[in-house]
Amino acid sequence: MIARDGNMPHMIISGMPGIGKTTSVLCLARTLLGNELYHEAVLELNASDERGIDVVRGEIKGFAQKKVNLPPGRHKLVILDEADSMTPGAQQALRRTMEIYSNTTRFAFACNQSNKIIEPLQSRCAILRYAKLSNEQVLKRLMEIIEQEKVEYSDDGLSALIFTAEGDMRQAVNNLQSTVAGFGFVNGDNVFKVVDSPHPITVQKMLKACTDAKLGDAMDELSTLWDKGYSCVDIVSTMFRVTKTMDTLPEGKKLEYIKIIGFTHMRVLDGVSTYLQLSGCLARLCRVK
Repeated sequence: MIARDGNMPHMIISGMPGIGKTTSVLCLARTLLGNELYHEAVLELNASDERGIDVVRGEIKGFAQKKVNLPPGRHKLVILDEADSMTPGAQQALRRTMEIYSNTTRFAFACNQSNKIIEPLQSRCAILRYAKLSNEQVLKRLMEIIEQEKVEYSDDGLSALIFTAEGDMRQAVNNLQSTVAGFGFVNGDNVFKVVDSPHPITVQKMLKACTDAKLGDAMDELSTLWDKGYSCVDIVSTMFRVTKTMDTLPEGKKLEYIKIIGFTHMRVLDGVSTYLQLSGCLARLCRVK
C-alpha cells in the first residue's frame, strides 16, 4: 500500500537477524523512488559506519536539508540499519531532526530489539515486528539457489541447513555456500563440519539416554562431544533445539527438560562453562519422571 500510494511514515522494523528487514526497506525505497532518484534521495547508514551524535548533527542533518526534486507523495529516506546499537545521545539528537524535516525526509530504523530504541523515537514511528521465517520459506529459497547453481545435495543436508539456520535466511545461504565451497556436496555431516556445531544425532542419543535414565550412556555421549572441543554454549544450545524437535518426548517432560536446559544455559552464560555443569544438567534430566 505504501509502495502504491507513497506518503511513507517513519518506521521501525524489528526482528531477529537474517529475515529481510533491511532488504524490505531497500526494496520499498527503490519502488517509491525508482533507480534514478534512489542514489540521490536515500541515505543508508549501518553499524559499520560512524553513527555518534556528530554524524546525526552533521551528515544526517545535511542530507535532510538537501533539496531534491521528488514526485508528489514521495520523500527522501534515511535508512539506519542496526539502529539499536546507536548511542542514546545520538538517538536523542535524532528526535529534533525528525521533527523539523518530517515534511521532506522520512526515517526507517531496522533493529533486532525495538526496546533499545528510546521511547520518544518509538512514539514518532510505525513499528513493524517481523516474525522468524518458517522452515518452508527457508527451504524454498535454498532450493531455488540449488537449482540455479546446480548443486549436488542430499535430503539430510537440506535438513541440516534448516536446523542450523534457525529461521535466519542469511545464515542458511552462507552455510550452503560454505559447504559447497569446502566439500562440493551438501550432506548433513559436511554442513555440521562447516558450522562447527555438535551433530544433533549425537545430542539426540544423549537426551534419549536421559529419558531412559541411563546416565552412564548420556555421559559417554557428552564426553565424545567435549573431546571434540565443542564449548558449553554450543552443546547446551544444540540440546535446547533438539529437545524442541523430539516428538517422542511427552509434552510435560519436554517442558521440564527445556526448563532444566534453560537454567544450565543461564549459568553457562554467567561464566560457569565447565564439564561439571553439563554433567549436572544430564543428571537432573535423568531424574525427570
